[in-house]
Amino acid sequence: MTAAPPPRSRGPYRIAVVCLGNICRSPMADVVLAARVAEAGLDDRVEVVSAGTGTWHVGEPMDGRAAALLTAEGYDASRHRAQRVLASWLDEHDLVLAMDRENLRDLRALAAAGEVDDSRVRLFRDFDPEEPGGEVPDPFFGGDDGFRTVLAMVERTSAALVGAVAEALG
Repeated sequence: MTAAPPPRSRGPYRIAVVCLGNICRSPMADVVLAARVAEAGLDDRVEVVSAGTGTWHVGEPMDGRAAALLTAEGYDASRHRAQRVLASWLDEHDLVLAMDRENLRDLRALAAAGEVDDSRVRLFRDFDPEEPGGEVPDPFFGGDDGFRTVLAMVERTSAALVGAVAEALG
């Protein structure tokens, strides 16, 4: 299992998940990861948020296909509104997890202006027990099967990630 970095401060452990537009992959990961955090009894110690590197969907709800699938699987996808990742998040979060290598490059470029601990900016699937370091494919231009594939990746990676964060928290 990949290790999560230790908490940066006395406050809650903060995790940000980031994709391109913040309407498909990262909000799915946000919802599932938050549910796994709550199931582990860590919701008073861990915060999860999502954002995109682009601005074109800011303020919009999650993609309807992603929301419908999450709802059908028992998750609450109703509160999400897309937002853009801010440079300050790189200092304020214990983990900033990109859905793919392009998002990771964008985050690292954002971090280049400041002194950011590189171990805190990673790929989401670095924690995937089946394919560590893989990318979460963007299902936006595909059909329902793509969203189901993403959900399966997100669920197993979130479970492993919660275990790594619990260990980092002691």
